[in-house]
This record gives sequence, C-alpha cells and structure tokens, in this order.
Amino acid sequence: LLSLLFEDLFKKFNSELKKIADQVIPKQRAAQFDVVKHMRQDQITNGMVNAISTGNWSLKRFKMDRQGVTQVLSRLSYISALGMMTRISSQFEKTRKVSGPRSLQPSQWGMLCPSDTPEGEACGLVKNLALMTHITTDMEDGPIIKLASNLGVEDVNLLCGEELSYPNVFLVFLNGNILGVIRDHQKLVNTFRIMRRAGYINEFVSISTNLSDRCVYISSDGGRLCRPYIIVKKQKPAVTNKHMEELAQGYRNFEDFLHEGLVEYLDVNEENDCNIALYESTINKDTSHLEIEPFTLLGVCAGLIPYPHHNQSPRNTYQCAMGKQAMGTIGYNQRNRIDTLMYLLAYPQKPMVKTKTIELIDFEKLPAGQNATVAVMSYSGYDIEDALVLNKASLDRGFGRCLVYKNAKCTLKRYTNQTFDKVMGPMLDAATRKPIWRHEILDADGICSPGEKVENKQVLVNKSMPTVTQTPLEGSSVPQQPQYKDVPVTYKGATDSYIEKVMISSNAEDAFLIKMLLRQTRRPEIGDKFSSRHGQKGVCGLIVPQEDMPFCDTGICPDIIMNPHGFPSRMTVGKLIELLAGKAGVLDGRFHYGTAFGGSKVKDVCEDLIRHGYNYLGKDYVTSGITGEPLEAYIYFGPVYYQKLKHMVLDKMHARARGPRAVLTRQPTEGRSRDGGLRLGEMERDCLIGYGASMLLLERLMISSDAFEVDVCGQCGLLGYSGWCHFCKSSCHVSSLRIPYACKLLFQELQSMNIIPRLKLAKYNE
Repeated sequence: LLSLLFEDLFKKFNSELKKIADQVIPKQRAAQFDVVKHMRQDQITNGMVNAISTGNWSLKRFKMDRQGVTQVLSRLSYISALGMMTRISSQFEKTRKVSGPRSLQPSQWGMLCPSDTPEGEACGLVKNLALMTHITTDMEDGPIIKLASNLGVEDVNLLCGEELSYPNVFLVFLNGNILGVIRDHQKLVNTFRIMRRAGYINEFVSISTNLSDRCVYISSDGGRLCRPYIIVKKQKPAVTNKHMEELAQGYRNFEDFLHEGLVEYLDVNEENDCNIALYESTINKDTSHLEIEPFTLLGVCAGLIPYPHHNQSPRNTYQCAMGKQAMGTIGYNQRNRIDTLMYLLAYPQKPMVKTKTIELIDFEKLPAGQNATVAVMSYSGYDIEDALVLNKASLDRGFGRCLVYKNAKCTLKRYTNQTFDKVMGPMLDAATRKPIWRHEILDADGICSPGEKVENKQVLVNKSMPTVTQTPLEGSSVPQQPQYKDVPVTYKGATDSYIEKVMISSNAEDAFLIKMLLRQTRRPEIGDKFSSRHGQKGVCGLIVPQEDMPFCDTGICPDIIMNPHGFPSRMTVGKLIELLAGKAGVLDGRFHYGTAFGGSKVKDVCEDLIRHGYNYLGKDYVTSGITGEPLEAYIYFGPVYYQKLKHMVLDKMHARARGPRAVLTRQPTEGRSRDGGLRLGEMERDCLIGYGASMLLLERLMISSDAFEVDVCGQCGLLGYSGWCHFCKSSCHVSSLRIPYACKLLFQELQSMNIIPRLKLAKYNE
C-alpha cells in the first residue's frame, strides 16, 4: 500500500511539473527553462506525512479512497494501547447484516480472541489477536525451491501431462504458484519438517497436504497467523521439567526451544494436518503436538478477567470493551507527556486476584483499578438497576479519585508581509495598576504561569495578530506601523483547572509553539461510572456517610454496596469466585490466580477462609449502620477489583435555556460542545401524540425551537411579504400566522424546484 501511495504521489508531482512547464515555456522563449526552480521540494514527503497522520489514503490509479488505514495509537489506558496494537480490522462493510464474516470461525481457534470484539455494528468485523499469535513476514523462497528440488520435486514443464492423473502423484504449490510434482509426498512433508526443526529453513515456513485435491502447499509469504506448539514424540512432549527449570534460571530463552526442535510454529493450514492435545494427560498415540498453555486462547483484554470460564460469554465481551475505558496508569512517563486528554487514577492498585496474562503483559505494574470491599446487599433503593452505593469516607481517603489532564495550544506564525503574531503582557486596571480579572493568571510575558488556578473565560495566552497579513500589491501604499487585534487563547470549562506546566517550543515551520497542560482533580460523584472486571457496569447512585453504612463484626465498612439482583440473570459466577479468592488472599497476605481454565480452586480458597475463622461461603454477620440492629441475613462480603471508567457526569452534564441557532433552519444547534438544544425526537413525539398533549407538542416542536411569523395569502395560498401578496398583487386576503421556520424553508425550496405548496386558510370561529 505504501509503495502504491508513493507511486501516486510521484505521478502527481510529475504532472504538476509538466503543467507548470506548459505554462511557463511558451512565455519565455529566449531564457532557458530552469526545472529545479519550479519543483515543489517537499510535495512527496508532505503527501506521505499527511496520509499517515490523517489515515485517509486516496490512490488515483485504483480509484481508492480509504479512511482509517493508519490510526493514532489510543493512550487512554495501558490496556487500550495494547488492545489497539493487537487489533485486526476487516474491510467488510459494516452496514451489511451478514453473519458469515461476523461469526467466530473454527479456524480462528487459538489465533484470534473469542471474546474481544466490539458490540454493535462492527461486531465480529473487528477482531483481536490471541496472546501467542505471531504474524509472518515475507521470506526468501530461494532456499525453499532448492530444498524441494533436492527432495524430488520435478518441474511441470518436463512432463507430458499424463503423470498428473496418477493417484500417487501430488502437485506442489509454493505461495499459490505451481512448483512441480512429487511422487512420495509424505517423505517431502516429513523431511521438510525435520529441516525446519533443525533450523535449515525459516521457522515460519509451513507445509501442509490436501489429500482430496492431491496437493502439497508450502507457504512462506507474509500475513499468515501462526502460533507455537510443543512437539510430541512417541507420546512424550519434547519439553521436559529440566528445560523449564533452565528457562526459569535464565539459561535458555524461547529462541533456544525453537532452534533445538522442542517447539515449532504452526499456521492454520498446517494445524489441519496435526493432532494437537490440549493437556499432557490427553496425549495418545496419534498426537503430534501439545498446546503450550490453554489460557493463551484469549487475547490481551480478555486475559485481565479472573475466572472467565465461569462467566456467561457476552459478559467477557463487555469487559473487553470496558477494560479499554478504565482509568489507571498509562506509562511511567505519564507526568512528562502533554496529551490532548489523559485520565489518571490517583491511587491505582494491583488486583488481589490476578491471572497469568496480567503478569505476562505487566498490567500490575501499570494497573487501572482499586480493590474495593464490596457488600452484596440491597440498600435504600438508590441501588436500583446496577447503581452502586459508595462510602463517603472511602472517597475522602481517595477511592476512585482521578486526575484529568487537558492541553491548550497556541502557535505564533510569521506572515508573508514580514509581520508576525505577538504575545502582549497582561492588561492593567487603570485605577489599581493590577492585571484585570481575565488576565490575572498571566506572567509579565503574557503567558499563564504554572500552578495558577484558571476559571472559565480567563486568558491563557494574550496573543495579538496583525490585521493585514497579505503582501501588499505593487503601487499601493504600505502602512508603516502594522495594526494588531487581540486573539487571546482562553480557557473554556465548566469547572476550574490548574496549570500544571507550560512548554515553549517550535514546530516544523519554525513558528513558536506554546503548550499548556491543565489539570483537574476529581472525586467520584453521583452518576460516575464504575465496573468490575466481569462486565458488571453501573453508576454511582448514592454516596452515604460511613456512620450509615452497614459494618461486619470486625468493624469493616464496605467501600461499595452492590445490588444482589446483578447476579442471577447475568450469571457472572467469576465475580463470586473473585470475591472469595480476594478475601482469602487478603487474610493470607498473598495473591490468588483466576487464570482461564485454571486458577485457584474454590475448595482450597474456602479452606483458607475457615482456617482464619471466617464462613467458608464468604458471608459475614453484618450490622445495620442506621438501626444498629443485625441484618436478617448473612451478607456476601469481600474485596473485588473495581475500575473507574472514563465516563464522568461532569463531562456529560448539559442543559440549555436559550442559545445559538443554526443559520439555515434557525433551529437550536446540536451537541453539548456547541451549547446545543435537547432534541425531542420522533419517538418522543409519538408519545406526546399518544397522550394527546397537544400544547406541549406545539411548544417543543415550534415555540421553543424555530417559531416564525409568516404572511399567507388566503386566495392563492402562497407566502406573502410584509402584508402583501406578490402573486395576487393585493393585500386584502393576507393573514399572519406562526409556523416553524423549517416549514417555511421547505415551502421555499419546493417553489425553487417548481413544486408549489399552497396553504388553505379557513376562518376560525370561536
């Protein structure tokens, strides 16, 4: 694709040069045409940079316009960055409702994660790689052709054609091209595999047979998915405990396993030829390979879930989407970055119940969540529909507290007529000689100073721009002193921010670049979204003082009270086991594992609880904080890892009385960012019609939207103007009425197409 883009840009460059030459050469017949002078130096570079940065690739030759070929790596959280790196996007149309490309195909076992796909229209079209999948790159096919001919592959051109129909003669293909024919295909395949295991040919070359078509396929091209398996010889895996000990002590690495013929990569075609055992105990006489670890069937995002094999499958899919939205740590350099938007958790913690995947991807070094003590019980009715009740004292101590960083940018350009943007100092109040309120946070150089608190509409950079920026025409008078107008960079935000740092630098065009990093510290409030690692999302419904919270007989108050109705229909048994394992881990001071198809057993965990004097079910005797009486039932009580998601009520809250309108239809603008109106859609309209609330309907659809006074002629039914009908040339039948402006616009647009809508007016008798 990159070479095609380069070709396209080169053609464009040439055609532009030709166009310039065609224009210039006829004019200057005497002087020599200097081609270098007319070359735009960085045209190809800019085209490349533009295609890669925007992701919009257009190639003239193939009439191809593709969006999203390249994407900016999302840094919302560590998991969102990893998830994006393992993503596979299909070029299939999202709008077509076809189940084939969307479903999980059997050949994708072990190569693509079965859980990690978006819900909604892209479901199944965007997939993610499993944990150990490798994508091959193109390899030299010279050694492969040489080896094949040495093993008895005969050139097709030397045959008479009759041999192809013999039952024992197989065709040999290399990357889809015919290489030749062979009589003893099994020997070819076996020798090929021996040579690959010995390291004479590349480990990613695959060879497979198709008995029905009598073909042998050899592949060495790029873009195939493959994954490693342990080789089994004589019902014994090649990898022994001795090898694993050497690996643990650092004497060997994975490459050694490959080169010594203990492990090999198989792609999807070769998997069909092999007999792979899932566990060592299931090896039989036909087994050729052994799976390294069954949990590597899942990808990066699904690998975070503890006990995923105990959950209903869609719940794991929901968590895969939400793990990318969880706030946490994004990297060790997060305090030095100036991102457009960055969410950080103030006190992230390692999960009490972890998985092998979490260790492999180092998630516990960059965690995104906190271990919350959860009581599964009903409380107050504010926990209806998955809402959570939060403990106020926990919030005071920093539970769920997060930092939101945003940036503001400003460039100072130079213009063609030798003028440039300036940064002016703060404007002083004439009486007090102090900066005015809008300029309060500015330093003497006109740029805001770090550590200051910024309020809405305050100025961050007091920039001025010359009124005239074009080069004056020849002969016109040039004003000596350029006039400047203020174009300040102001802060817009519902809540105040603090300036974390100011960076002054320059960009590629040598213009000054000022970047400011703004910080907000937020504590959880009602409406903020939380989720455990099992697709159990909910918003905070109530924040309760600690004295009103229930407490167990050791005096522990829960951080979160979760409604028990979240369990029966969702069937997230993994969450129940996580609570048990987390509780046992806290008591023993160790981490438990909830790895897929394995992990700490419930039986062992329950014995740990009994050993410490707790109920083996994980339930506790709980006292009500309101009445002081014991609750009627034992309460399921223990730690669960909770994630705070990036959806906060502060960023979504929106209301409007009056405000900006669109120019064309005169209806309120759309969206919170534009201070837009709240839309009453078609379904809401149907409800109002069903209830017969006609005045409310009139108000919402016309009066508070785009009511407009029009003059209508009662005789011809056309719109008049200021009491006069241009069609009838009279004003005697003109009446004034209120209709939506969009309706009047529609009538006029229809008239412009020679379709004449006429309004019939009837006398209104009371």
